[in-house]
Amino acid sequence: MRALIQRVSHASVTSEGEKLGEIGRGYVVLLGVGQRDTAAEADWLAKKTGELRLFADEAGKMNLSLAEIAGQVLVVSQFTLYADTRKGRRPAFTDAAPPAIAIPLYEHYTAALRAAGFTVATGRFGADMQVEIHNDGPVTLWLERNPGDA
Repeated sequence: MRALIQRVSHASVTSEGEKLGEIGRGYVVLLGVGQRDTAAEADWLAKKTGELRLFADEAGKMNLSLAEIAGQVLVVSQFTLYADTRKGRRPAFTDAAPPAIAIPLYEHYTAALRAAGFTVATGRFGADMQVEIHNDGPVTLWLERNPGDA
């Protein structure tokens, strides 16, 4: 499972003119699910997302977590994080999980964040979406957990 996490001051996601989700200060998580991912990867990633210390404390150091600033999360499905661009000019997405696997794990990840007490907004899985991101910093991190990682 892969997540591209961006610290934001504000973000929203729209599809076909309908605003699906909007947050203030927090994270936008572009979430990709791989063929072999399980709930264990989703749980690990949700815990890591909530515990990362990416917000400045009073001394200006990145020392505060999402919980400590009462931050919010916007999660958007992003199968293109599994693009294979090694050959040719058109990416292959064979490592991305099909919807039957990806949707339940995407929902598991968002449910785990909500269970941890975070306000979570989402896009619409599989939809063509426009994501407005006000990256704060900019701060952008790549998190990945492969099946079987400790």
